[in-house]
Amino acid sequence: MGNVPHLRFPKFSGEWEICKVSELLDFYSTNSLSWEQLEYGEKAMMNLHYGLIHVGLPTMVDLRRDKLPNVKEGNMPKNFELCKEGDVAFADASEDTNEVAKVIELFNLDNKDIVCGLHTIHGRDNKNKTIVGFKGYAFSSSAFHNQIRRIAQGTKIYSISTKNFSECYVGIPSKAEQTKIATLLRLIDERIATQNKIIEKLQSLIKGLNDNIHKGIKGETVCFSDLGEAYSGLSGKGGDDFGYGEPFITYMNVYQNTYISEKDYELVQIAPNEKQNSVQYGDALFTLSSETPEEVGIGAVYLGNTQKLYLNSFCFGIHFYDERVLPQYLAHFISSSSFRRAIYPLAQGSTRFNLQKNDFMKMKFLLPSLEKQGHIANTLDALHCRLANEKSLTEQYILLKKYLLSLMFI
Repeated sequence: MGNVPHLRFPKFSGEWEICKVSELLDFYSTNSLSWEQLEYGEKAMMNLHYGLIHVGLPTMVDLRRDKLPNVKEGNMPKNFELCKEGDVAFADASEDTNEVAKVIELFNLDNKDIVCGLHTIHGRDNKNKTIVGFKGYAFSSSAFHNQIRRIAQGTKIYSISTKNFSECYVGIPSKAEQTKIATLLRLIDERIATQNKIIEKLQSLIKGLNDNIHKGIKGETVCFSDLGEAYSGLSGKGGDDFGYGEPFITYMNVYQNTYISEKDYELVQIAPNEKQNSVQYGDALFTLSSETPEEVGIGAVYLGNTQKLYLNSFCFGIHFYDERVLPQYLAHFISSSSFRRAIYPLAQGSTRFNLQKNDFMKMKFLLPSLEKQGHIANTLDALHCRLANEKSLTEQYILLKKYLLSLMFI
């Protein structure tokens, strides 16, 4: 049989009905309210902005937990169609063809009034061919988005309109099979949401514990120049030098991590006799330059294998030759709020801020005993390990959902 998905629950058989999207859905006009005309927290009518479809909302929107902005007083649209449960809203434009026609379904409105706004396409199944909770996943499937990518129009910005939906098809099984598919995917979505909450709580716990530990820390007064020597990142490199050659640590690798990720290197060409500083085990690496002072001096520690490894030019490193410092402890210390606050005055500039490296190396701080450093590092490392495991599990659930969306629909 042709009109069946590759992956299916065992008790179901028979072909799916193939429908033109333009025949399945009726479309309604939307408003053009901008973010400036919306606000959160009021009890006025809610407005679905296309930006929230791209980032912020799950496939199934449940207003018992998900938040939408309200229309500010004096900005109420004159003509509008209130959304109903089961309605879908597509984002009609994006810079990425994978994001054009990204969809949400209004699964539970919680008795609230909602209208669809700027750059959205509001659709409703008035023929009652689908259950509430199925369409959002069907329109998120690979089968549907492969069609959208072929017809999306534009050069820098890709867009679709309701007319394009006369060229797109979607497979519709029995309502019993729809229910099974929708329930499975919704449970996976709920698990992903739970994972994200676990990650958020762990990140908050790590930050709070780290800050609390260093708030009353006792130890020897030192500065970085007492403990090691600073070195600069790559120099004298142009665009043609990147993409092949030797590995180097990127700016974002330093910016985003406590410990440098060995999975996130890029490549740069280094001549045989070229003099460039290389990163060594235990080095602390810091961002040197940024458009905001808050992003200057953010650090990470390298605990990877000994190899020829270089550093982004907008960063610098410190190699420690003093045995009083434990690199694992330092990784947590340099991310504490007290350390970050001490760095802010050292960032100078107007449109772009640069860290005053000499002042940074002379900045005084308290260094606890090696034994105390070890206790602190072990405690925070254990939490970081748990956080990494939870992030990995979340990625697996996301991959599972993507896999099912590629095989369970036509």
